[in-house]
Amino acid sequence: MHGTGLKVVALNGSSRKGGNTAILLRYVMRELENEGIGTELIEMSGATIHGCLACRECSKKKDHRCAQKNDMGNAYIEKMEQADGILLGSPTYVADVSPEMKALMDRACLVSKANGGIFRRKVGAAVVAVRRAGALHAFDTLNHFFLISEMIVPGSSYWNIGIGREIGDVEKDEEGIQTMKTLGQNMAWLLKKTAG
Repeated sequence: MHGTGLKVVALNGSSRKGGNTAILLRYVMRELENEGIGTELIEMSGATIHGCLACRECSKKKDHRCAQKNDMGNAYIEKMEQADGILLGSPTYVADVSPEMKALMDRACLVSKANGGIFRRKVGAAVVAVRRAGALHAFDTLNHFFLISEMIVPGSSYWNIGIGREIGDVEKDEEGIQTMKTLGQNMAWLLKKTAG
């Protein structure tokens, strides 16, 4: 398969590098790669990212950046802006996304809005790892970011959720793995259809 020139960045908001969230993201990414779409996985584990300060400096400066310069926020936002598609992955923490992922979403959303919608019409998809329950709420949180950012969200054969506790346990979730593969295929199809 020849390269399409399209690129998807996957941000893993888990504290566990290479854990279940990363495993699920990689299943999606393999399908994208099989269709000639470039991928990059960014593990947010260990990186500092602060919450939004609601300072509105991004709206004043309009430089596609957050005013906070002392963490990884702007590096992640830049990767998201440069990509054609964005995968956001998170474990389920108290029935929601990780605090690092929430901080990124809040800041990226404001930066995007301040600069005319820098994620508008990009393809976005959510991936959630869960031990038992609460994943659907986390999945909704991620999708709310895509929708308010005017992005296009592909569906899959089920909600994009994989079940497992210890690292690698999601591999036993056959339906979850198939859901990730189908998501990757649908995301690839959509990226090709919307490539201009």
